[in-house]
Amino acid sequence: MARRKFVAGNWKLNLTIAEGTALVQGLAKALADKPTTAEVAVCPVALALNAVAQAAKGSPIGVGAQNIHWEEKGAFTGELSATLIKDAGATYVILGHSERRQYFGETDATVNKRLGAALKAGLVPIVCIGETLAERQGGKLEQVLSTQIKGALAGFTAEQLKTLVVAYEPVWAIGTGVTATTAQAQETHAFVRSVLRQVVGGLADEIRIQYGGSVKPDNAKEILSQPDVDGALVGGASLKVADFAAIIAGA
Repeated sequence: MARRKFVAGNWKLNLTIAEGTALVQGLAKALADKPTTAEVAVCPVALALNAVAQAAKGSPIGVGAQNIHWEEKGAFTGELSATLIKDAGATYVILGHSERRQYFGETDATVNKRLGAALKAGLVPIVCIGETLAERQGGKLEQVLSTQIKGALAGFTAEQLKTLVVAYEPVWAIGTGVTATTAQAQETHAFVRSVLRQVVGGLADEIRIQYGGSVKPDNAKEILSQPDVDGALVGGASLKVADFAAIIAGA
């Protein structure tokens, strides 16, 4: 079946509120000049969520958060719930990004709990999976990805996961300038879909799998043309209107 391409920009810890609103306004203008059939979202820092969401109104650009806590409220200093994120204007939320796993102790179990909170609040979850260079070179790619997918989705039914988006991040290709070849991207995405099929059956053919490894204007079209690559989760290139617009055009 035809899956609508979905390109999301993960701004990470970048851009002030003013810079974020200016960027989304510039992107909205670029998309007005050159409309796209792709779904588009940006994920700013939490403090900028509301301002960016307001700036994006009337445009085809959705807004997402970079993380949520799994509890609704309570003694969790510094955390933000799914309800708060949604109230600020978010439609999407990134879960289990490799940097959250690497620096902040994220596990498949905590991704699973955050996923539950996201679904309960009606947010579209973008669940990230991916292997390190050592894992890839050690022949553990399939084992790692399968474990991450099954751990994140454990306990959920296909009916509950209808809005799920999966983002495959080859960790070794993030911020390094190294990109998986088109063949590598397609092969891995096809494997991810096969694992999803084990978990959610036929819904796997509807779930969009984004590629998240140093997507740039010059490689976007080729990568995004692959049959199992349904979009991109873009890091650094989403911080520049021209680059991000070019990637969206590639979709």
